[in-house]
Amino acid sequence: MGHSILPYDRDRETAGFFDAAGEGRLVYRACNDCNHALHPPTDHCPHCGGWNTAWRDARGTGTLHTWTTVMHQIHPDYPAPYTLVVVELDDAPEVRLMGRLDGEPELAAGQPMEVWFERLGEGPTLPQWKPATA
Repeated sequence: MGHSILPYDRDRETAGFFDAAGEGRLVYRACNDCNHALHPPTDHCPHCGGWNTAWRDARGTGTLHTWTTVMHQIHPDYPAPYTLVVVELDDAPEVRLMGRLDGEPELAAGQPMEVWFERLGEGPTLPQWKPATA
């Protein structure tokens, strides 16, 4: 698969997410004062108003929140069918991350998911999700 569509990975507030993924780590931003998870990641906590935020390592597990299967190809790098998933992190359920699965897998809301890391050619590494193995 080609990768002509690459995320911008040098944004001030999201670069840490991509840097960690490149090291095989899944992270999320959280407030050190009130413990509120911040997603999308930001330096300012809208919950308590503080600026004491930092990246935290996640276990790399979650639960499937929702999904949709794309049946009609819209870009040559992404042959259909493929399934887009939204996963709630076990460490911080308010953080929901997207991923892509090939084909039309059998999925169920609430099922356990686990992260894996996809290197996009010469571009960034992305966390992806798959059903957890028992």
